[in-house]
Amino acid sequence: MNVASQSISTPDKDWWRGAVIYQIYPRSYQDSNGDGIGDLKGITARLPHVANLGVDAIWISPFFTSPMRDFGYDVSDYENVDSIFGTLVDFDTMIAEAHRLGIRVMIDLVISHSSDQHPWFVQSRSSKTNAKADWYVWADAKPDGTPPNNWLSIFGGSAWAWDPTRMQYYMHNFLTSQPDMNLHNPEVQDRLLDVVRFWLNRGVDGFRLDTINFYFHDTQLRDNPALAPERRNASTAPAVNPYNFQEHLYDKNRPENLAFLKRFRAVLEEFPAIAAVGEVGDSQRGLEIVGEYTSGNDKMHMCYAFEFLAPDPLTPERVEEVMQDFEAAAPDGWACWAFSNHDVMRHVSRWGGLVADHDAFAKLYASLLMTMRGSVCLYQGEELALTEADLAYQDLQDPYGIQFWPEFKGRDGCRTPMVWDSQVAQGGFSTVKPWLPVPVEHILRAVSVQLGDEASVLEHYRRFIAFRKLHPAFAKGEIEFEETQGDSLVFTREYGNEKLLCIFNMSPAEAAVILPAGEWQALTGHGFTSNNYGDKIDIPAWGAYFARLA
Repeated sequence: MNVASQSISTPDKDWWRGAVIYQIYPRSYQDSNGDGIGDLKGITARLPHVANLGVDAIWISPFFTSPMRDFGYDVSDYENVDSIFGTLVDFDTMIAEAHRLGIRVMIDLVISHSSDQHPWFVQSRSSKTNAKADWYVWADAKPDGTPPNNWLSIFGGSAWAWDPTRMQYYMHNFLTSQPDMNLHNPEVQDRLLDVVRFWLNRGVDGFRLDTINFYFHDTQLRDNPALAPERRNASTAPAVNPYNFQEHLYDKNRPENLAFLKRFRAVLEEFPAIAAVGEVGDSQRGLEIVGEYTSGNDKMHMCYAFEFLAPDPLTPERVEEVMQDFEAAAPDGWACWAFSNHDVMRHVSRWGGLVADHDAFAKLYASLLMTMRGSVCLYQGEELALTEADLAYQDLQDPYGIQFWPEFKGRDGCRTPMVWDSQVAQGGFSTVKPWLPVPVEHILRAVSVQLGDEASVLEHYRRFIAFRKLHPAFAKGEIEFEETQGDSLVFTREYGNEKLLCIFNMSPAEAAVILPAGEWQALTGHGFTSNNYGDKIDIPAWGAYFARLA
């Protein structure tokens, strides 16, 4: 057993419940070898920053061997590190250092599809009779030569691509270079679970499962029905994408997935204190599917949907609606909430683009995220209040953005390099021109600028994560909403003998809020100030108030 597999502490099987997880997009975190692309050694070098934040774990986006058509989400070797990111030795060194610093490590697992350059697919497409012929989703053309059905790819066009060797179509929910694996085949399931064991044996503490509700397709290949225009939304695909015109009953969300997730969980249970979070992408049934996948304590530990990653403005009513919808859909499930990640516009731009006090807005939303019921995912640069980068077309790398430009600019705007030092070229990310440009406005928000400045967004994140850890009710408590007062969101969190009151003024104007009944003692240590007049609180614009029931 290698050094990386040593436990960071006495195993706590429940560590994930209420954990704060920091997502690292490796291409854009730190370049250690001067090629303009971040790597594992770069992550290792910057782990003190992560430890200084006080988070419980990191989630690292894919670093596996890949042709990088979708920047690592197209895997050609599940049990190796792509050379641009380093080696397995670099991975072992990174995980050992993370554990030394008390940080758990979760990695992205992309098993709904592989790269078309994966040896499994190369063999599968070679004939209809080879040993892996049924490892991917193949189907005959209709008599007129058109695809087997009307399924669409999220990245545009049909979900079927023609292969002249087999004289058949293969299914791809994403790029044509990302063929879908056939998880109806038990051999495929067994081999993928071997991959899970491979990384668990190297010491990882858990997984983030990419596109978890895409694992299975309808074996009858039935057409998806049309979706009524009034039911369409842009939560998982941009409004300009015809993918939103279908109700995705047959190309994903299939009931067979539940049995596989139980097999997956059983493998995790072979190791101490492992956790997994699943990404559920569905615009109509997202929370319902989360409920199915997290029920019974025998499938996923937690899942996240796209309700808080969608463009819809975040209002007090919206927060309460989503939280109550989750409770109804998944009464014994557990959510992992995020406002930003590598696939969506950064939330300070998505929701706060016109807000005058950028920092106050960022601080409030960070605090809201970390006090809602569930675990939390923070995305790199969020702690600096980085905005969505506005890139020129010639700088785009994302095939999704290139396909739908200019109505949808893709995902590059949230993937630009992390900024470490305002006094160094490229913000300290690299010594050469990076794979995506570093915006000038980001340089002004670098770690070096904010670290040690108690008024900065970075120091607020550090302070509030510590505040959250002081009060177990934030991580594990029940949530109950009080009556909304104007633009102020009011709820309580309760765990054991502790009941906490949380009030968020989600507006650019001062708010007067009447406290719920009870003897409330104001809490300190969170960085917000307010004026208390008995049972009334005056909260500044983008301010918050926290108290404990005496």
